[in-house]
Amino acid sequence: MRPIILILGPTAGGKTSLAISLANALPGGGECICADSMQVYRGMDVGTAKPTQEERAQAAHHLVDIADPEQDGFTVESWLALAEETINDVRSREKWPIVVGGTNLYVQSLLFGLFDGPDCDQEKRDALNAETNADLQERLRKLDPEASERIHINDKRRLVRAIEVCEATGHPLSSLQSQWGKPMPREDAIMIGLHWPVKAINKRINSRVKAMFNEGLLAEVEGLKGKLGKQAREALGYKQLLAHLDGECTLDEAHERIKILTRRYAKQQRTWLRRFQVLPSAHFIEIGDNGIQPAVEQALAYITEW
Repeated sequence: MRPIILILGPTAGGKTSLAISLANALPGGGECICADSMQVYRGMDVGTAKPTQEERAQAAHHLVDIADPEQDGFTVESWLALAEETINDVRSREKWPIVVGGTNLYVQSLLFGLFDGPDCDQEKRDALNAETNADLQERLRKLDPEASERIHINDKRRLVRAIEVCEATGHPLSSLQSQWGKPMPREDAIMIGLHWPVKAINKRINSRVKAMFNEGLLAEVEGLKGKLGKQAREALGYKQLLAHLDGECTLDEAHERIKILTRRYAKQQRTWLRRFQVLPSAHFIEIGDNGIQPAVEQALAYITEW
């Protein structure tokens, strides 16, 4: 059976490029399965760094453009069910399933299954949802510093859920999610992680944000403004430009805010990646001045040894 190949790394770190290269280099070929909570939405292309049509022509990509942006019911459970189905389909055609990790929670659910927390109290949830994201993050920081570090400030749904779990159980969510301390339940996966020096990845992030603006990010957000549900409108880049379109900040201010928050998001991803590094079958590759291509050769060697 072909193993699941998981591609992990920070935003703007070259995961898509590596995945496509592996899909074309592996014997029999591979197909890419996107694990990104915002790339699932149709029309959200530039701001989510969704694989381009040219990239999709080089290798098949799954689980992109599968939900309407006004849809709020797409969850990690939704993605996991589709991912398992897609992996089985790819394997049935004797191809390699290559999961490209953009949302680390999706990858965690694929490896360890889902964490079952307590049922919510709708009245309390409504009260939490009425608070600002900044207030929620500060509240969570007091309850569970570890969870507050890895949950992005724009991810209100997960901030609220983490607080709910902490207050309902009296224990931090991070301690309840004890899957991390157990052996990985599935043995059919190999992880290839990309590790970038902080200065180098921050430079790439700034360049990517500039490129997104040049490629029409503002026009994309303008066209989607009335079509974004609660989940989609929290996406990094979209939320800041929606604020600009509502007159809350200038375009330059929104641009700078997106760069700052994306760098902060990359820092949070590094926290997640450190947890993946200790898992079985995890191979992290240091990216140097020669870019991604040497990583392709190293990744192929790890996969061959699997």
